[in-house]
Amino acid sequence: MNRTLWARFSAFLLGALVTVAAGAAPVGDDFIGQPGLSAEQVVASMLSRNAEREKSLQCYESLRHYRLEYKGFPSSKTAEIEVTMKFTAPGRKEFQIVSEQGSRVLVNRVLKKLLEAEQEAALQSVKFQAALSPANYSFALAGTDKLDGRVQYVLVVEPLRMDKLLYRGKIWVDAEDFAVTLIEAEPARNPSFWTTKTRIVHRYTKVGGFWLPANNESESATRFGGHARLNILYTRYVLRESER
Repeated sequence: MNRTLWARFSAFLLGALVTVAAGAAPVGDDFIGQPGLSAEQVVASMLSRNAEREKSLQCYESLRHYRLEYKGFPSSKTAEIEVTMKFTAPGRKEFQIVSEQGSRVLVNRVLKKLLEAEQEAALQSVKFQAALSPANYSFALAGTDKLDGRVQYVLVVEPLRMDKLLYRGKIWVDAEDFAVTLIEAEPARNPSFWTTKTRIVHRYTKVGGFWLPANNESESATRFGGHARLNILYTRYVLRESER
């Protein structure tokens, strides 16, 4: 397959996967009773607790495994990389690739570019623009649910502007910790004319007193019948004291 054609194609494939943030299965109608708080109260508590956790979480490390599968035009390809990530507050992320295999085009022009996009998104100026807050989203309470035995508030979120870093969908907020535990969404803005739909599912896990990413699944469909699936597995978390 023509390498130049794949290089051009990978640019819009990257755009379809940049809004990496996501959740799980939709909530049905059988909610667990009526929630005791309004959407505004849930969001206010979430923001307050997030600020507390952000002050406490100064440094951590983890191991990630990225796998990207593409089927369709111009040809089917797969790629994988394993990466160590070190986060240092307030917004510095350092990545080191441990191993890589599969399509060089997908590795270099999609997976490695995703790492660069995440580093940029962690910067304070960009982070504010993408934050899950009333400055960027409207919130409506859909009901309650249970995940792993824990009661969750389920909120429908709508972006206030068409931004590639924002999304629309549902979030699950733990009723005890007021942390987001699950997101099911799609990008607020279609990242490319050639992309017809992108679905993102992002799950979190509790590590110590913090809710950190556990798994991300992103699926994108193209106008000419192609299909891309990205899976990111987050493992081996180590929480550390600030090094400053």
